[in-house]
Amino acid sequence: MLKKYMAAGAIVAGLVGVAGTAQAGKDLDAVKARGQLICGVSTGVAGFASADSQGKWTGIDVDVCRAVSAALFGDSEKVKYVPTTAQQRFTALQSGEVDLLARTTTYTLTRDTALGFDFTGVNYYDGQGFMVNKKLGVKSAKELNGATVCVQPGTTTELNLADYFRTNKMTFKPVVIEKIEEVRAAFFAGRCDVFTTDASGLYATRAANAPNPDDYVILPEIISKEPLGPVVRHGDNQFADVVRWALYAMIEAEEYGITSKNVDEMLKSDNPSIKRILGVTPGMGKALGVDEKWVYNIVKQVGNYGESFERNVGMGSPLKIARGQNALWTQGGLQYAPPIR
Repeated sequence: MLKKYMAAGAIVAGLVGVAGTAQAGKDLDAVKARGQLICGVSTGVAGFASADSQGKWTGIDVDVCRAVSAALFGDSEKVKYVPTTAQQRFTALQSGEVDLLARTTTYTLTRDTALGFDFTGVNYYDGQGFMVNKKLGVKSAKELNGATVCVQPGTTTELNLADYFRTNKMTFKPVVIEKIEEVRAAFFAGRCDVFTTDASGLYATRAANAPNPDDYVILPEIISKEPLGPVVRHGDNQFADVVRWALYAMIEAEEYGITSKNVDEMLKSDNPSIKRILGVTPGMGKALGVDEKWVYNIVKQVGNYGESFERNVGMGSPLKIARGQNALWTQGGLQYAPPIR
């Protein structure tokens, strides 16, 4: 009987050995052959994805694209950014126009299944809110009965808005505009009483687009769960793994105190987890099908999750958003990465 168990163990070990090295799929092969990652981003949301006058893209979503590029190529700049509207984004991913969508996109059941996508994590936990001009004198979303509301079509925002007003037995008049820049312009021009989107987007809009930010207030109600994360097509598990673990690497690095400033010093750490994460102890890169220095390259060139958050949307940015739910799990937040081991 013992021999039988030993034989079975040998077979399992053999299978683990065969599966131990990642096999590239068609999407990953195409990205590698091209030598560039094509990333679908928003058309311009401060702190998440926006381009400056020189065409340089920055933002917390942009950093996900950069991290994937660093993992694949050892270079965070091998990315082509394709701006997409809320309605265009899914077609762009389904058609292969982009390899990856990192565009303030909410993780939902139907998107993860019926649309043929895989969400690979959450890089920002958000929730929908409302912004109004202070002169309306409104203190709560419960006072918005009969209001005109600016909203983008083809979004979870549009559905949540209808659900919230119906649940609270209120009516509203939607002003539906596809392009986010035109939604903002309509709101600030007074075409609607209320602008609704994810709270992060409201903070970004007020900081970057309001004629006078102090004239606008974001109401206290958060009416939904909006876990925002990167999305890939079904069908290439290894590419999905690289995107997933590139994000997890940034979170794990923050947890272990590995930053863009100290990552070279951390290569000398005696901590076995840090040695494994940074590739000093090899194996994780091979399992993922990338260079053993993949996490080192991400952290050195992009930073850990906390650095990215602080720089783009946190207290060190014009948005000044508190970490809140996006703090690490060790600090009472929701950001938690499975171990790199």
